[in-house]
Amino acid sequence: MMHLVAFLMMPTSHHHGAWRHPDSQLNVDEVQYYCDTARILEAGKWDMLFLPDVLTVYGNYKGGFATTVRHGGQGALSLDPVVIASAVAGVTTRIGLGVTQSASFISPFQLARSLGTLDLVSGGRAAWNVVMSVSDAEAQNFGMDTLQDRQHRYDRGDEVVDLVQQLWRSWDADALVRDKAAGVFADPDKVHYTDFRGEWVSSRGPLGVPRSRQGSPVIMQAGSSARGKQFASRWGEVVFTLQHSVADMRAYYDEIKSAAADAGRNPAHCSILPAVQCIVGESEAAAREQLEYLDSLIDPDVALATMSLHVGQDLSFADPNAPVEDVEIQQGSRGSFDVILQGTKAHGLTLREAAVRFASSELTPQLVGTGEQIADQLQEMYEAKACDGFVVTPTVVPGSWSRISAEVIPHLQRRGLFRTEYDGDTLRSHLGLPTG
Repeated sequence: MMHLVAFLMMPTSHHHGAWRHPDSQLNVDEVQYYCDTARILEAGKWDMLFLPDVLTVYGNYKGGFATTVRHGGQGALSLDPVVIASAVAGVTTRIGLGVTQSASFISPFQLARSLGTLDLVSGGRAAWNVVMSVSDAEAQNFGMDTLQDRQHRYDRGDEVVDLVQQLWRSWDADALVRDKAAGVFADPDKVHYTDFRGEWVSSRGPLGVPRSRQGSPVIMQAGSSARGKQFASRWGEVVFTLQHSVADMRAYYDEIKSAAADAGRNPAHCSILPAVQCIVGESEAAAREQLEYLDSLIDPDVALATMSLHVGQDLSFADPNAPVEDVEIQQGSRGSFDVILQGTKAHGLTLREAAVRFASSELTPQLVGTGEQIADQLQEMYEAKACDGFVVTPTVVPGSWSRISAEVIPHLQRRGLFRTEYDGDTLRSHLGLPTG
């Protein structure tokens, strides 16, 4: 079956004008916002609610974070996703809960403890989106001047995931006895020291958290560089990716599946989910009208701040009315800027116009039309073996989730492509994964 994961970042996901839409709820600082969203998704039988995270307020435009904070750019707000997911777990019973935690700064023991606890109290519905932080600003929030180089970040990340999984396994599945008459709470022979000592991290163990119904949290990853893809193919049970065409999706899919097999894994246990943005309307014309209105809500300044973030260079120095291909990138990521150019320069756009276009989806493919038309496009990509499903990014929240659940998913269900009921009650059961 096709997998569907809902991407929810606050105050905006991949469309930077969407929070200003009259129908968008803005109580992002209240637990009700997340609980309401999760209930809608669970009623639609989605696999998972995915909460991305960053560990800084983005501030590399005009020398600070004022533009991002004032205009509600991505990264203006970042509540702790484990706390949010724990609250959501109490009002849902089936929907998976994916949370982002950085392997760069948080100790493996703390990661194992908090994520293992979330998995336990949710009844086996947790996933860990493993990230290696990419911003020196994040490092500085944890008392470091700069990040390690990419190779060493991933080398450390390999050790962190290995250790965290060993800590999760420090309790056997049947270690809890709870025999009142015999006075035995747990079998000490089924609880083990970890005694892990690597180049980067170490821990004696055992963890004080018994195993959940699904064994351990699902591992998510989003590797895109050569080293990142190596990491994803080794560990990722769900791999989130941003690709710009069906051909790109298929190439990435084949590469990761092949690399997973080479790593000794079952490729079926590594689901590849590219991001898409869905704008649903009563007609295609109505959907395009919606998108045009949403795009009109993008502030050009926050659009340039968003592009600055992804490029890694403050673009406030450049003439916003100059052709985008004339902009010189002196530092940061020339590769990221080249990706942006590929999607914009053919249209003869200025830097400001290119930034606004980028802020409409961050180059996430946009599917615009009726529910049936969007289902057709999802089916085409899925049956082309370009993916195992999708990470869906919203515009209006919670309206995007309600419309997709009511107007897209029923078409997929009638075609036998998506579940009509949950077959199990753990995230691993939704994803067809073995017990961890």
